[in-house]
Amino acid sequence: MHHVGRFLNWMLIALVLVAAIIGFLYVTRGTAVRRVRAVGVDGTPVSPGEDEFPLSVSLLTGAELLAGNQVEIVLDGAVFPRLWADLRGAKQSITLQMYYALQGQVTATLADILEERAKAGVLVFLLYDAFGAKALGGDYAERLRKAGAQVVAFRPLRLRNLWIVQNRAHIRAIVIDGEIGWTGGFGFDDKWLGESKAGTGWRDTSVRIRGPSVLQLAEAGAAAWAEATGDLFTGRLTLPRCDDGVAAAGLLYTAPTLGSTPAERYLALSIAGARMTLFITNAYFAPDKNFVALLVDAANRGVDVRLLVGGPKTDVRVARLAAHARYDALLAANVKIYEYEPTTLHAKTFVADGIWSSVGTMNFDNRSLALNDEATMMVLDAKFGQRMEAIFADDVSRAIAVDPASFARRPMFEHVKEWCANQITRVL
Repeated sequence: MHHVGRFLNWMLIALVLVAAIIGFLYVTRGTAVRRVRAVGVDGTPVSPGEDEFPLSVSLLTGAELLAGNQVEIVLDGAVFPRLWADLRGAKQSITLQMYYALQGQVTATLADILEERAKAGVLVFLLYDAFGAKALGGDYAERLRKAGAQVVAFRPLRLRNLWIVQNRAHIRAIVIDGEIGWTGGFGFDDKWLGESKAGTGWRDTSVRIRGPSVLQLAEAGAAAWAEATGDLFTGRLTLPRCDDGVAAAGLLYTAPTLGSTPAERYLALSIAGARMTLFITNAYFAPDKNFVALLVDAANRGVDVRLLVGGPKTDVRVARLAAHARYDALLAANVKIYEYEPTTLHAKTFVADGIWSSVGTMNFDNRSLALNDEATMMVLDAKFGQRMEAIFADDVSRAIAVDPASFARRPMFEHVKEWCANQITRVL
């Protein structure tokens, strides 16, 4: 019996070690996409300006671009007055999924509106991330439930689901009456109030959508609600359809999977397809070596590649150090890098060739690309793309350009800090 007990103990230790190794490999894996290769006459990947591009995106990411959308860019804290007006105008239903919230003026206003609408008979569904938006739980949630709203925590930590702790729903998705949709980088917190240009509020980008792509946002919300509650909602109140504009747009709703993720395939296609310009704004820029190579390749083939990233006022300093660890290779390829100065940058946007754009929740790092659930609104429209480029230019005018020569002379201690930060970037 003594030998059996020792054997079982060693078996238990071995199982724990195997589980730990598997878990480590899972949360630290990189993208499976190394290059984009086209099968054809010249082997050149399709560009956003070609008719085949939307089909390629759809087939390889599962995100369909639908015509007839009106997509409006809303910057910084301007999201709240517009969103409050939309919520107060709800007649039938409000579905809201939120990753980030802290108690304050914003959450207080939200509670007042949702409580009033629920008491008026509007169906209110609030799904909040159990880690990032805990402020929407507890007494806050109970107040809304008493008014008739349904409030549920998404992926709370339980013994039976420890494996999912790394897979956060980093999503902001709001649908009102099935006709108006919202997504972007904003959270329900007072740090988004104020004016970013004056340094009094975070710099962020969100979009307000009307048209058939609102249906995609609603479907994503319905899938998340089904995961959290077991109830799969459908019907005209939650999934109506409308045509309200001219832009082709589609929601890229991504989640962890085996092999490359839809998020990774979307970015690889977009970078490889760029022919003239590639302007990326991302607060937390820590791509793996394969995506750095894709950006370098784009610059080497003559694409004007520009990156706007967080500056000295970033809220995650280790992420900035991780970004610095990637600068040398990019600067050597003549990629232009700018660090935003006035305030904390939190936007996640992309525009290629002035026609192919995206706004959403996805950071350019392993967590967003491989571990989180994310929502990104993709738009194929020249007018929208021109607006995105104008915003990028305005942001760059308030940023500091990284000088290759000066950056190369940074102290050795900075190299050490960058190396250390780089070791944990996959789980940031």
